Amino acid sequence: MASVNVLVQKKWLLRISKSLHGNKSASRLFSSSSRCMTVMPAWVIDKYGKNDVLRFTNDANFPFIRFPNEVIVKVHAAGLNPVDIAMRGGSGSASLSMRRDPYRLKQAGCQFPMILGREVSGVVMECGLDVKYFRERDEISHKPKSLSHKEAAAIPYVATTVWSALVNTGGLRKDNCADKRVLILGASGGVGTFAIQLLKAWGAHVTVTCSQNAVGFDLILDNVGGDTERWALKLLKPWGGAKYVTLVTPFLHNTDSLGIADGMMQSAVTFSTKALKHLTRGVHYRWGFFSPSGAALDRVTEMVDAGQIRPVVEETFSFSQVPQAFEKVEKGHARGKTVIQVFENSTAP
Repeated sequence: MASVNVLVQKKWLLRISKSLHGNKSASRLFSSSSRCMTVMPAWVIDKYGKNDVLRFTNDANFPFIRFPNEVIVKVHAAGLNPVDIAMRGGSGSASLSMRRDPYRLKQAGCQFPMILGREVSGVVMECGLDVKYFRERDEISHKPKSLSHKEAAAIPYVATTVWSALVNTGGLRKDNCADKRVLILGASGGVGTFAIQLLKAWGAHVTVTCSQNAVGFDLILDNVGGDTERWALKLLKPWGGAKYVTLVTPFLHNTDSLGIADGMMQSAVTFSTKALKHLTRGVHYRWGFFSPSGAALDRVTEMVDAGQIRPVVEETFSFSQVPQAFEKVEKGHARGKTVIQVFENSTAP
């Protein structure tokens, strides 16, 4: 799933914009819904800002399938992440505008009213012509059978972020992780708690706190940023292929402040400078990013149903409490995930 646009409403919906191909029956037709809804209740923002920009409306546009590789999902529960707080304030707006309108044909501000959110568990309502991996009434991302929708909503974003950072960027896999020493900085939130469970299931030796005198780590996953790079890189095992993967990068800040072209150029210069600097000291410096992957979610589903990974949900809010949920996440100091329950007792489609 390349991008997820969650429509936050009483019956939350999402549109998944990627070819959702797989090995299910290829002989299927476009599903034309008998529901003639044109508007829906939703929490929206009309401008970027703090929590007071959140507004409830009963007249948000109901989504429709625009391309044959899209699906519409009725969301039962949704996870809230720090990135949603940042996007409420305008972080990543330049990149999002470029994605929505690459030729700049629309008027400024056309993205509003905007509905925030990117992590859900729900049931497929309609499918486009080219969608073969899902059918109507399928649970999205093939939700682990052992989890409720509330629990499952705490997994997709953090799982694919961790998978991208540790597997795609860090090079760790089930068959090479045994006895590897991994340090996780910022281990109490959704990303950290998931990373710990994944690595332990693969046999790695995981450390979540340490003194600045500890050394010899094979990989460091930095979910904190700030001045951690100054001292944490010294904890890696030099000249042994050790990697420092940080999820806190200046990419979106650069594109927002400098524009897409100049921002990407500045980011490339910053990354290259740091990578070369640390390579001369025998360690590899990398940036990690959220990267959607249906294959990764299928693997995670297997691990969840096998009891190797469990979602860590710190607090649950109702749909009417969306502003309070944003406030909670914005305060930080998370001990797991914050989830918004759309349907009470949502354990099955």
